Amino acid sequence: MINIAIVGAGYMAREHCLVFCSMPECELVGICSRTTEKAQQLAAEFGIPVVCEEIRNLFEELHADVVIIAVSETAVRNVCEVAFHYPWVCLVEKPAGYNLVDAKHIAEVAKRSPAKAYVGLNRRHYSSTRSVLADLQGNSSTRFVHVQDQESPATLNDSGIEKLVLDHWMYANSIHLVDYFSVFCRGEVVDVNSVSGWQPNEPCYVLALLEFSSGDKGLYQAIWEGPGPWAVTINTPAVRYELRPLERGGIQKFGSRTVEELDVDDIDQNFKPGLRLQADELIRAVRGDPHQLPSLDEALKSMRMVYEIYGV
Repeated sequence: MINIAIVGAGYMAREHCLVFCSMPECELVGICSRTTEKAQQLAAEFGIPVVCEEIRNLFEELHADVVIIAVSETAVRNVCEVAFHYPWVCLVEKPAGYNLVDAKHIAEVAKRSPAKAYVGLNRRHYSSTRSVLADLQGNSSTRFVHVQDQESPATLNDSGIEKLVLDHWMYANSIHLVDYFSVFCRGEVVDVNSVSGWQPNEPCYVLALLEFSSGDKGLYQAIWEGPGPWAVTINTPAVRYELRPLERGGIQKFGSRTVEELDVDDIDQNFKPGLRLQADELIRAVRGDPHQLPSLDEALKSMRMVYEIYGV
């Protein structure tokens, strides 16, 4: 059995509990949260035997193999500084830091620690994402990736989310979209050209062109405080893929006007999309097998892209 511990007791912590309870090789052994009452409620719901007061108890007393860090953006740094002291596998919910400076610090702490730390960028594990990547195997053509983002943080002012997080909402939420460039564009970012820059006092449209060392190109388009979709298209000379909604996929071949639906796994219907397949990768990491979880350094690439696009 693989012993799973949870730090946090909010929405994402619960979604992770749902996933691990469905996996016979895993056992939820303990939970820790700054809000003890919420941790006790989650423990009762999922049969988690122990509610710990401190993170160290999850490792020293419960011998957890894995810790899921699902806390608020501003709490991630302090929690990671404690959790990384122990030689277990840590999965940090995105974003691993409320801005780039915070994320860099967390990554540096990880390098000096015995923990194996990864970031839960669950859209990388959508079956739609995997289907497109599998279909692209062997296709060496240059890619043009168009990412459409939409954000409305002003509607969240009364939600209880900290102002510091709302002021850096491009890291907290746009990271979901920007990370698709890391998934589908090959090589390193060599240039980010802001066509329509970020205006924090009047957020409206953000548009940027990205160039990669492979020759791949990306176009990032974001609509702030207005209607718009979350969508991604991946274009090559022979075939075009579309993710809209992101959980579904379509493919259009050159010479055809028909967009055929890609096969997606029903598992993304049963759990929060991406989490179950991500959990499979996590188990591989624990066992020392090859896996596809992004490290903190890999996640930093997407955080840097956010910085290059928005300049904050």
